[in-house]
Amino acid sequence: MSKNFDDLLSKVSECSKKILSVAVAQDKAVLEAVKAAKERGIADAILVGNEAEIREIGASLSMNMDEYEIINEPDVVEASLKAVSLVHDGRADMYMKGLLDSKTFLKSVLNKEVGLRTGQPLSHVCVFEIPGIDRLLFFTDVAFMPYPTLEDKKFIIKYTVEVAKACGVECPKVAPLAAVEVVNPKMPVTVEAAELTRMNEEGEIKDCIVDGPLSLDIAIDRAAAEEKGAMDRKITGDADILLFPDIHAGNLVYKAIVHLVKVKNGCILTGTKAPVILTSRSDTFETKVNSIALAAVVAEEMKKNQ
Repeated sequence: MSKNFDDLLSKVSECSKKILSVAVAQDKAVLEAVKAAKERGIADAILVGNEAEIREIGASLSMNMDEYEIINEPDVVEASLKAVSLVHDGRADMYMKGLLDSKTFLKSVLNKEVGLRTGQPLSHVCVFEIPGIDRLLFFTDVAFMPYPTLEDKKFIIKYTVEVAKACGVECPKVAPLAAVEVVNPKMPVTVEAAELTRMNEEGEIKDCIVDGPLSLDIAIDRAAAEEKGAMDRKITGDADILLFPDIHAGNLVYKAIVHLVKVKNGCILTGTKAPVILTSRSDTFETKVNSIALAAVVAEEMKKNQ
């Protein structure tokens, strides 16, 4: 079980070397992460975009560009389609956003001919290593799906459980979060959380333990569970997966942690045929590298389950 990103990087070393396809790769921050991923044995990369600019930036980073396959395509839309098609056709294992806007990147992911769509909704998983917590925490969905329905949440749990299991968590504990830990008909998210718990108990949601609704403190702090008399719950401060009720709750917690606490994290898009790395320009260098590592272990698990 990976308890931190060092463990995760060790797990990557046990996997076959993965290939990353980068769309519009002429981006210094992305190429820095690509270089580090190669040096750390996480992944090789195919770089798609303006070749002259890619080589110029690579030279400024002391990259040996002879170690990378470069596909010259100056047009941004065409570059994204060529890059995603490499994953679609099995030449690469993971797909990463470079110097293009998220809308264009996602259009390539969802392209009917060469994209990575599965017919199921997409979601976003962010993995955190937080001081004082003895395990990785999996946050979802904090960046992609605005107002997930009950059916959406079933998919989100499925995807995130798969990511957690790829990281070595055998039976992830899933906490559907709410402001309170009891069902209140006037608070629909508590009703949905209880319904997800029922689905899990009846075998409709598999390979995990779901217990909700739960407040955040009970989900991650055993002392809080004891103080609130919640020790009879299935989750008492030991949640692995935090399922947020909507993007507002998730994104606010995500940004509060990132900007107020010294943490390590990595994020991927799920619900696709292969892991997709949709990082923000504000993400740190380490977050980008961690996201590539996370995608690599998930790609390995997907390969095993094919």
